[in-house]
Amino acid sequence: MESSTISLFLTLSLVAATAAGQSSSEEYLDFLEAHNRARAEVGVQPLEWSNIVENFAVTYAQRPDNNCSLVESREAYGENQASRMGQLSAEDAVNIWVSEKPNYDYTSNSCVGGPCQNYTQVVWANSTELGCARQQCTNGLVFAICYYNPPGNFIGERPY
Repeated sequence: MESSTISLFLTLSLVAATAAGQSSSEEYLDFLEAHNRARAEVGVQPLEWSNIVENFAVTYAQRPDNNCSLVESREAYGENQASRMGQLSAEDAVNIWVSEKPNYDYTSNSCVGGPCQNYTQVVWANSTELGCARQQCTNGLVFAICYYNPPGNFIGERPY
């Protein structure tokens, strides 16, 4: 294939994915890079993007009753959710979860001084795949969800 044909194909694929409600290539990279920065800080292998996992996130984010409330989806994946009024970029969402890092005490493998489960899922060493989605809700909030495969946060196990 000529480079112009490949470029056109990639552009059309990106437009089709964005129109279907999936993350744009820039947005999925923002989710992935923000996660992998946090994982690198603790020496954990980077996550890879999964279109399959992303499709589950898109489906959940676009559910008809989504008012951006943070309700556990009960999927087979690990998950993190965030919502905010106005703007919530992929990096903003990941930063919300990673901001729990000071609450995680590695020595006792527990949360101290506040929640840390969102952070420990971000850096869970056994999780290898990531899929995320963002959705603007009718009430003005923006909702973000990321799924992790395989899931993490098993009681008694350390994230890394």
